[in-house]
Amino acid sequence: MARKDELGRAGEDRAAAYLSDRGYEILARNWRCADGEIDIVAARGERIVAVEVKTRSGIGYGHPFSAIDDRKLSRMWRLALAWAASHPDVARRRRIGVDAIAILGRDPRNGTLEHLEGLR
Repeated sequence: MARKDELGRAGEDRAAAYLSDRGYEILARNWRCADGEIDIVAARGERIVAVEVKTRSGIGYGHPFSAIDDRKLSRMWRLALAWAASHPDVARRRRIGVDAIAILGRDPRNGTLEHLEGLR
């Protein structure tokens, strides 16, 4: 596995643990459909979120959130709605949302973590 892939997987593991520690139930990881992939689908209370995780070892390519442009955000919303449509029993009567988690540092297990909720 390439270093980039290892970094990304470790970042997703950290993000899932972070969400679980904050009361989210992890419903899916790396959920795929024809339109793409959601890193994490999680639920807390009346909210289900599709979470995009961006992990970087440094800021040489910019802050991790800079990779989430309008096009990526639009795609995340389409994927979140596709997940909800394919899981109507779980998604019924819940609000669907999109969040992002950025992890910055050489070791994702202890790097800086930022969580943006309710991206529009």
